[in-house]
Amino acid sequence: MSPAVVVLLLFAGLSEAAGRVLPLAARRPGMPRTLVAALLLPAGLVEGVVFALWPLTAWTVAESVLSSPSPGTGLVWTPSTVAPLVLAAVLAFPLLGPLLHFLLFVGVGIGLVGPLTAASGLGWWSAAGCVAVAGTGLGLAVETVRRLVVRISAAEAQESIA
Repeated sequence: MSPAVVVLLLFAGLSEAAGRVLPLAARRPGMPRTLVAALLLPAGLVEGVVFALWPLTAWTVAESVLSSPSPGTGLVWTPSTVAPLVLAAVLAFPLLGPLLHFLLFVGVGIGLVGPLTAASGLGWWSAAGCVAVAGTGLGLAVETVRRLVVRISAAEAQESIA
């Protein structure tokens, strides 16, 4: 992965995390800014890693679908494929429209289908299914971890008050 792609993925991750953390901070006006930054940085790194894993996961799903895996190098992000992802992450703020955000992620996924088709030899629809399964699986995994962290944080906050 080129340094430009890494920077774009980290920016997309930070933007996606900001879209999730800042509305929570806005609902709690007394929340310290250092705590918001402490939440934002690790969350941005996690989101960036999840974004980086999307093509790799789609390639892995495609290899499991193929009866004989192709000797290709796999599927990787390029600056042209990651740029729409950055735009989608910037629009992650709930007030700007979750539907538009979702549609942009679908567009990014469709952008990954072409390179996956070329690299794996799958048909377009099969490759689209692999990208969708990979994106959905990663999204569900991240959402599960988010909910778990919120529950643990809420339980710790109640214990410290009592």
